[in-house]
Amino acid sequence: MPRNAKHRRPRTGSIARRLVAVGTGGAALAIPLVSAATAQAATPATQHVSAAKAAQAPAAATKATSYVVVYGDSLSKIAHKHSVSGGWQKLYADNRSAIGADPSHIHPGLKLALKGKAAATAAKPATAAKPATAAKASAKTATTGTVTQAAVKTYSDNLDGWIRESLDIMARHGIPGSYEGIHRNIMRESSGNPNAINNWDINAQNGVPSKGLLQVIAPTFQAYHVPGTSTDSYDPVANITAACNYAAARYGSIDNVNGPY
Repeated sequence: MPRNAKHRRPRTGSIARRLVAVGTGGAALAIPLVSAATAQAATPATQHVSAAKAAQAPAAATKATSYVVVYGDSLSKIAHKHSVSGGWQKLYADNRSAIGADPSHIHPGLKLALKGKAAATAAKPATAAKPATAAKASAKTATTGTVTQAAVKTYSDNLDGWIRESLDIMARHGIPGSYEGIHRNIMRESSGNPNAINNWDINAQNGVPSKGLLQVIAPTFQAYHVPGTSTDSYDPVANITAACNYAAARYGSIDNVNGPY
């Protein structure tokens, strides 16, 4: 290196320029200056989380105002689960038009109001399958491998099953009637024989004999036939629901019928 060459002082870097010398006797402590922007860098993210939590708060506080019945439900269980003021009695009173005369006969798919009275028209079940088809539906297996209980109610193919299925259909259409009232009239009219026919009374003489469990003549069956049931008047469920629909229109309920009607 030439003797007279000048030594260049190293240029102070950007980091060095940000240091402040603090006198401590003969030494100097290098203290970095922290930019205000660094402390504020997390502010937008924090505000975003707070806004998200605030947006979720109203949703969590909202309580359900309606409930759709599933298999195994009862009014008592639903009222307890949703803390209905007044218990199952209040729940039944608010939904009587949809449930029908018997509070124990609720069916899967029925929509109940949890606050205030439900609409006069009963809600239709979630499935459009006919009762006979629905009875044959099997439980589905979940992807996790666990078996879930079918949400479709099944009925036995006998007098008890026919009455119970009819009561569920009647409840969906707002037709009043009880198990006891239906059973009492069936035993008087046909002794439980769905193929019974009267070939000797005035109706038979006029060419329209009474048929089926509740001895319904053809014109009455056609006029009071309930949608979703068979058009065959000998069909037990169709016969019961049509007869109960007629009895409701004329007597207020099949329960009020205690003799020939």
